[in-house]
Amino acid sequence: MPEIFDYNSTRNKLILSEYGRNVQNMVKYIVALPTREERNRYAQVVIDLMGFLNPHLRDVADFKHKLWDHLHIISDFQIDVDSPYPKPSPEAIHMKPEPLRYPHQRIKYKHYGKTIELMIEKAKSIEDPERKRHMVQAVANFMKMAYVQWNKDSVTDESILSDLYALSGGQLKLEENINLNRVEYRPNTHTNNNQNNRGRTNNNQNNRGRTNNNNNPRNNNNQNRNRNTGGSKKY
Repeated sequence: MPEIFDYNSTRNKLILSEYGRNVQNMVKYIVALPTREERNRYAQVVIDLMGFLNPHLRDVADFKHKLWDHLHIISDFQIDVDSPYPKPSPEAIHMKPEPLRYPHQRIKYKHYGKTIELMIEKAKSIEDPERKRHMVQAVANFMKMAYVQWNKDSVTDESILSDLYALSGGQLKLEENINLNRVEYRPNTHTNNNQNNRGRTNNNQNNRGRTNNNNNPRNNNNQNRNRNTGGSKKY
């Protein structure tokens, strides 16, 4: 008679893997017991075992309540016992979240982004003239930085001020002779620094190699021999 192997692929699905298959088999046995008294007695033993297998749950609020909920879930909500807590419903356990709503907002200048439009609206509501001027200049500097990141080329201050005037509906503007912060596009700065550090490391290693050659005792012996034999000549 051929030997029959019991693989996990042939077993029932493990509902809560943190308790293991033995606990699930115990719960299945309790469900099949004929009397409620037996089911209550064995259910309490399984609850104690579940708490022993997962001691980290002791730090969770309503520790016992969570264990009893897990007992009902493992039994597929079929166990009939006198639980000290309300029996959970399958709908509450397997409740699906509402679909995520993606924002559908029209951005007038996409290379500036939606944040610029919010900052402009905030600047328009400022009443203090001096504070408003500083806010508008900060917005213009941010617009220039965003433009350079998108276009990777130099941009004139006049175009930034023109876009600012258009986005604000003609309510925000700066002096024409104002100079915005200079922004340059520097691609892969981190990579270049790493390459420079590697070059310095290689140079240091080469210098160490030269120093080691000078300190090599074989080289010193050869030099001493050359000095000793250099003064005597054989004719």
